[in-house]
Amino acid sequence: MTPNLLQVLVLITITSGIVHAQESYEKINSHIGAIVSFPLSPTSRYVNTGWGVSAGAGYNFNAHHAFIGEFMWNRLYATDRALQPLRQAAGTDLDGKSNLYVVTGNYRYEWKGRVFGAYLIGGAGLYYRTTNPSKLIITGSGIPCEPAWMWWGFSCSSGTVTPGQSLASVGSNSFGGNGGAGFTMRVGEEPWRMYVESRYHYAPNKSVSTQLVTITVGIRY
Repeated sequence: MTPNLLQVLVLITITSGIVHAQESYEKINSHIGAIVSFPLSPTSRYVNTGWGVSAGAGYNFNAHHAFIGEFMWNRLYATDRALQPLRQAAGTDLDGKSNLYVVTGNYRYEWKGRVFGAYLIGGAGLYYRTTNPSKLIITGSGIPCEPAWMWWGFSCSSGTVTPGQSLASVGSNSFGGNGGAGFTMRVGEEPWRMYVESRYHYAPNKSVSTQLVTITVGIRY
């Protein structure tokens, strides 16, 4: 074997090892993160910026393609516009909030360098939203039916809120979807990485659809 051929074989072996290292991956993935959520219209008419958490786990088919099952929870706080009709009807001050519980299955396509990476992600699943005024609301007669009443789960007929309704918490579930992108940075040994992600969520919940953008910062494996 000539020296030149030996050098070529050594170079191929080293290069193959580097490529293999760059393409190596774990079969199982997981993540957990903190969320800031920004409602979009029409959801933003009734709730302000909120916060929450997300966590998930899944399977990596290879270094680029992965499936992820995910749970997300968001706490959103009611706007004055949403609360004003209830305050007038109750004759007292009150607050309110909404909780959003989401279970989805997602596909992720990822590009990963030695330190930094980027990915696209999207999926679909169940979006369950609750609305919770801080006090029990009992409707009287002759109350004009404003859209805010339907956000809180009250029903209307002939242009007025149906009298005799008593609500403190109402839930609405719907099938919805999401899509977004993120960036990663290695922290410590692979496969530990910090990630920053933005995602758009949509679900046609009853009366008012759920639409928001979430920004998540977290750690993943």
